[in-house]
Amino acid sequence: MSKKKGLLKSFFSCITYKEKKHKKKFYIPEIDNEDATEDNNGQDKDTRIMKRGSLKNRRIKRPVPVSESNKENKPEYKKADDEKISTNIEENIKYIEDKFNFPINKDIVIRELTVAKKYKAFIAYMDGMVDRITINNFILRALMVNDEKFDEESNDKCKLDFILSNILQTNQAKKVDNPDEFMYEILSGNTLLYVDGCDFYISNETKGFDKRGVDKPLIEGVVLGSQEAFNENLRTNVTLIRKLIKNNNLTTEFIKVGNVNKQLCAVMSINGITNPAIVEEVKRRIKGIKSDMVLGDGLLEQFIEDNPYSIVPTVLSTERPDRAASHILEGKVAILVEGAPFAKIVPVTLPSLIHSPEDSYMRWPYGTLIRLIRFAAAFIATLLPGIYVAITSFHQEMIPTELLIAIAKAKENVPFPTIVEVILMELSFELIREAGIRIPGIIGNTLGIIGALILGQAAVQANIVSPVLIIIVSVTGLGNFALPNYSLALAARVSRFCFILLGTLLGFYGISIGIALFAILVTNIKSFGVPFFAPIAPKTKESSDLFFKKPAWQQIYRPDYLNTLKQKRQAKISRQWTEEEPKYSYERDEEDD
Repeated sequence: MSKKKGLLKSFFSCITYKEKKHKKKFYIPEIDNEDATEDNNGQDKDTRIMKRGSLKNRRIKRPVPVSESNKENKPEYKKADDEKISTNIEENIKYIEDKFNFPINKDIVIRELTVAKKYKAFIAYMDGMVDRITINNFILRALMVNDEKFDEESNDKCKLDFILSNILQTNQAKKVDNPDEFMYEILSGNTLLYVDGCDFYISNETKGFDKRGVDKPLIEGVVLGSQEAFNENLRTNVTLIRKLIKNNNLTTEFIKVGNVNKQLCAVMSINGITNPAIVEEVKRRIKGIKSDMVLGDGLLEQFIEDNPYSIVPTVLSTERPDRAASHILEGKVAILVEGAPFAKIVPVTLPSLIHSPEDSYMRWPYGTLIRLIRFAAAFIATLLPGIYVAITSFHQEMIPTELLIAIAKAKENVPFPTIVEVILMELSFELIREAGIRIPGIIGNTLGIIGALILGQAAVQANIVSPVLIIIVSVTGLGNFALPNYSLALAARVSRFCFILLGTLLGFYGISIGIALFAILVTNIKSFGVPFFAPIAPKTKESSDLFFKKPAWQQIYRPDYLNTLKQKRQAKISRQWTEEEPKYSYERDEEDD
C-alpha cells in the first residue's frame, strides 16, 4: 500500500530543494496546421492501405448446395442478456422488465401492439420523461394506420429497417443494438420500438420532461451585455452557445460519466483553433473517471482538476453562454454537464478568473478602470484584516499620530486584544453571509436588521469591538463581493484567515512570508498544462487583455500560452474602413469639410 502524501508535506516539498523527478504531466504541444494536414493525409493513406489489406483477406462464401438449403431450419431463440439482444419478443420484454424491476417499479411502461395486423411489437419508455403526444401521433398512429405500406415491402424477416425508413414520423430515430445503450435511451426519455424477429431496437426522440426556461444570470449579473443564463438542460445549454458561435467547426462531443448514474456531459471546442491536445486531454480525464455517480459540474471539476489540494480553483465556472462562447473562441474547451446550469472552462489562469464578462462589452478606459478596481478588491479581501492586525500589534509607528490616537481612543474600552476582535467580527460576517444564502427571501430583511443593528451597532456600544474594526471588516466584505468568480472569492476568504494568523504572530514579516509562500504555491500549479500564473510567470507573449484592456481592434492575437492552431484573432488592420476613402453618393466640395 502506497504512503499518502500529507498536505503539510506537499506544502514543504514545494519550497525545499529536491532532485528533479520525472513526472507524468500534461503539456500543450505546439502544432502546425501543415503538419496536422500531413498527419491526416498519412492517416488516410494508412487507412486506405488497411482497407486494401482487409479486402484481400475477405472470405469468399461458397454456394450452398440445394440439398442443404431445403432443410427445415427451426428458429432457435437466444435468451436476452447483457451481451446481446434476443430475436424473440417475449425474451426481450422479460429482459427489460427484469432490468427495470417491473412490476414493483411503476415508472417503466411497456406497450405491446401489432404492426400491420400481423407483426408483434412493443414500445418501452419511462413515464414522465417522455412527450406522450409524440408517442401517440408519430409512433403508435404511424405504426397502426399505414397497413397498406407493408404490402409493398420485401419479405425480410426483420421489419424494423422498413419501419425506420417508411413508417416512423419522429424527427430523430436510430438503431440500437447494445443492451447498455438501449437502457440509457429509455432513461434519457426516448422511446424504444421492437418488432419480433429483429436483433436490435429503434430509439425515437421523445424527450418531454419539464425544464426551467432561460432566465437572467443570478451570480454573474452585468449591466451591459447578454441577459441569458444556462439552465439545467444540456441540449438547451449547447444550443445557447451554438446560437452565439455560428461556425461549422464548433464541435460538441458527448461523453457518459459514472457507473451507476451515467451522467451525460458535452465537450465543446472549435476544430481548427483549439489545440487538439487540450481536447484529447479533457476527454481522457473525463473517460478516466471511475465513480458510481458524478452529479453536477462541481463533482466533475474535482475529478479532472490538476491540483485537488490547491486553495485557488483551476477551472473557471460560468453561468453565462456569452462568456463560455468567448473562451471557446479564444481556443479553450467548455465542459457542460447535464443537470448543471454552469459551464466549466479549461484551461484557465489567475488573471482570467478576475476578469468579468462585462469587460468585453465596455470601452477600454472603463473596462481598464473597473478591472484595476477588481484587482485592488482581491488585495483588500485577502490582506486587509491581516495588515490591520499587524500594524496595530507590531508596527504602530507606521500609523499617523492623529489616526493612532483615534484608534487608541476607540479601543480604550474594548477588553479584548485586536486578534480576538478580528476573529469575532470575521466569524460573525461569515455567519451572516452563509445564513443569507439559505434564508428564505421573505424574511431576508430580518437578517439585515440582525447584521446591521445587533452585530454592528450593538457590538460597538457594548464595547466588544471597536468602530474602526467594523469599517475594516465591512470594506473587506465589499472587496470579497467584488470578485467576479465565486470559487476565487472563497479562496480569498480562506487565505484571509491565514494572513490574520501570520500578522498576529509575526507582523509584516509574517505577511511577507505568507505572500511569498502563496506566490510559490500559485506559480507551481497548472491548469491542463498551462501555468496558472501565465502570462506573468512564466513570461509569455505580451497579452493585450491582462491588467490593462486594450481597445478591441488592437487585440490581434489569442493568448499565447494556449498554443492555438490559429494565433491571430483578427487582421492587423481590423478597422479597414480607416484606410479607405469614404464613398459619397453626392458630390462634395471642399467647403463641406
